Amino acid sequence: METIKAAGIFAALGHETRLTIFRLLVEAGPGGTNASAIGEQLDIPAPTLSFHLAHLSRVGLIRGERQSRFIHYSAAYETMDELLAFLTRNCCQGTACLPKTAQVDSIAKRRARNPSNATARSKP
Repeated sequence: METIKAAGIFAALGHETRLTIFRLLVEAGPGGTNASAIGEQLDIPAPTLSFHLAHLSRVGLIRGERQSRFIHYSAAYETMDELLAFLTRNCCQGTACLPKTAQVDSIAKRRARNPSNATARSKP
C-alpha cells in the first residue's frame, strides 16, 4: 500500500461517524448489512449516512451491492488487512514489540487465523 492511499483511508476514518460505521460493518462480518439498518442502528439520517457511506466506499474501506431496492454494505477486509500490514511492516526493525499483534504480524498469519479471508487479494 502506498502512503498516499493509507493517508486517504486514515482521513476517512478520522471522522467519528465514518469510524463508527466502519466498525459496525467489521463487526457485522462478511455478510454486512443494508444501509437502512445501519442508519437505524446508529440513528443517522439517510442523507448524512449516504454521504459517509460514499466516502468510505471511495477510499476502498467498504463496498455496496444493490439487492432489490436496498444497498447492502460490507467491510472491505482486504483493504483493512493491507492497512494493518502497512502500519506494522518492519516495525521495530523486526523485533516483536507489539504484544497484541504478535500473533498476526503478517498478512499470511492473519489469513491463517481467519480462513474466510484466505481468498482476499493483497499486495506486498
